[in-house]
Amino acid sequence: MDEPVKAWLLAELGTATDVTDLQTRYTRLGTARAVALEVLRERLAALRAQPATVSVPNAVSVGFAENIKAYERQIAALAAGDNPAPDDPTDGTGTGGIGLLMLRERRRR
Repeated sequence: MDEPVKAWLLAELGTATDVTDLQTRYTRLGTARAVALEVLRERLAALRAQPATVSVPNAVSVGFAENIKAYERQIAALAAGDNPAPDDPTDGTGTGGIGLLMLRERRRR
């Protein structure tokens, strides 16, 4: 993982993210986008496993529904190819490009 990829991952995931964990994931998955998606999906799963709201009458009320929605939006944007990563393919085979489709005439029966 080079410096531009590391900087992009930290910008997407936050500076408190463990860089050695990111390096391990990058070695296993091969792309920065896959690493970011895996980390965000784990964070979303952890939030969903907890109660969405916690209330103490006359004291405090905390809700995590908006955080869940924010993670879902960020995951959808990354999966759609928004905010290009430094190691995204540029040969037209990436998620955001236009691909090439070859049509061939079938033999007549």
